[in-house]
Amino acid sequence: MRHLRISISKQTLFAYEGQDLAFSFAISSALNGVGSEEGSGKTPLGAHYIRAKIGADQPINSVFVARRVTGEIYSQSLATQFPERDWILTRILWLCGKEVGKNRLGKVDTMSRYIYIHGTPDSEPMGVAKSHGCIRMRNQDIITLFDWVPIACPVNIEV
Repeated sequence: MRHLRISISKQTLFAYEGQDLAFSFAISSALNGVGSEEGSGKTPLGAHYIRAKIGADQPINSVFVARRVTGEIYSQSLATQFPERDWILTRILWLCGKEVGKNRLGKVDTMSRYIYIHGTPDSEPMGVAKSHGCIRMRNQDIITLFDWVPIACPVNIEV
């Protein structure tokens, strides 16, 4: 069975086929650290699964707002035009928590907090916590991961 493990301390996503490591990617988790509180800007810990895959077959660097492709392709001029945007690019893997009271339901619900694994501008550093709560990845890496993981794929986020 395919499953993912995200290490916050290592800023790395590990993809497994059964017990075998299939590949790993550098990521960027939340600048504000770990936590599940709504509005915290933190990355939630614990057992999750991929609830939805969004953006199949979109061009690399496609821009998403509210999980909808805008028709824009990320560029430095677009970044200059919209300096306040939190860029969600290329693909989205929308996470859903499995642990009631920790990352599911109420004020700690990962899905209602819109926590994703998604692409980010290639100018953004990986291996450094800088996101607003999501797991950011290089665009080519998120394409590889998106094509590899099934819907409902287990995801464990740990310190």
